[in-house]
Amino acid sequence: MGRKFMDKVMSMMGFEDEITEEEIIEEEVEKETERAEEPRQRKGAQVFSIHSQKQMKVVIMEPKSFDDSQNIADQLKNRRPVIVNLETAEKSLAKRIVDFVSGTTYALNGSMQKVGNGIFLFVPNNVDIAGEAKEDILDEKGLLWSVIGQK
Repeated sequence: MGRKFMDKVMSMMGFEDEITEEEIIEEEVEKETERAEEPRQRKGAQVFSIHSQKQMKVVIMEPKSFDDSQNIADQLKNRRPVIVNLETAEKSLAKRIVDFVSGTTYALNGSMQKVGNGIFLFVPNNVDIAGEAKEDILDEKGLLWSVIGQK
């Protein structure tokens, strides 16, 4: 910076030196390093927490007709876990609902687990089920129907 001041004073007095290419390049390099050292600031930048987590809701349903299975599937499509209580449903209706919702869960890469007698947990792929009861879903023939409540 002192050299620039002296060059300006000398040029005002009429003692101008010829500026060489090397001096021009050196000045440009100095300007670039000064710009790089300045703290970068973004105006209007938004600050948000990376660790923020959206609260998840669990839907509990007790279907009375097969039409309710579509509502269960819609909840899964909206990435919400659903607990389905089929304890009071007829056995044939319960089979149809479990078939339909199981297919939906499979199509969405989700998973399911039996929670109790006639109670199932269906979750989309953004939710993991932790537990040891997963193997209890299938009976000795590999069928799911033995876990649905007897009626």
